[in-house]
Amino acid sequence: MALARLVLASGRSVDLADLRFTSTYGDLLSACVDPLEGYPCRPVNDLRIRELLRAAERSHPGTPVHLVPPSRERPDQYAGALGPVEVLPAVACLGTFHSAALDPAHDPVLYRSRLTVLWFQPVPRLLSGCDLEGALREVDWAGLARDARALA
Repeated sequence: MALARLVLASGRSVDLADLRFTSTYGDLLSACVDPLEGYPCRPVNDLRIRELLRAAERSHPGTPVHLVPPSRERPDQYAGALGPVEVLPAVACLGTFHSAALDPAHDPVLYRSRLTVLWFQPVPRLLSGCDLEGALREVDWAGLARDARALA
């Protein structure tokens, strides 16, 4: 059963099968950065994104993982030793999407295309319509997703 259905810019309909919300920063700052330099900045953000992508690959083996590049705000704040302050949206979203098979030779009952997508948004709820991350609709499904046998 799908949590939601999304129509991509290409016209392909995809079903959201699984969705997980995570705090973008969580306890990352205290665990990985000196407390005196623990602030959101590009190196910390890049580390967090890599960590989330690795976790997605481990939790969905065999399914490709795609990152929708997040917006990065630079508030007018003091730049520390790691560079200027840079803030990502508060919530990291990991969604697993399914759709019809890409390869027309695959039996449409036995095969589905799959893709796991990581994106960021300001609130921990399923967004829809105009609120949905625009870049999520632009995902190149044909180029990124992979066909696999449908789960029983």
